[in-house]
Amino acid sequence: MAKVKQKVSGCFRVQIYAQAYCRISSYLQTMANKGYNPLIGIQLALAGDAVSMGGK
Repeated sequence: MAKVKQKVSGCFRVQIYAQAYCRISSYLQTMANKGYNPLIGIQLALAGDAVSMGGK
C-alpha cells in the first residue's frame, strides 16, 4: 500500500511523513485483522485505549 500511496501522491516529502503513514497504516491493518472497524480503531487510538486492545 505504501507504494500505491507514493505513486498516487508523487512522493513523500519528508521521511517522518513516510514513517507516520507506515505506522498508521500498520495499526489500521492490524485492527482490521482483529475484526475491528477502522473508524472504531481510530476512535480508540485517539481516546488512548489502543494499547489495551490486546485480548479480543
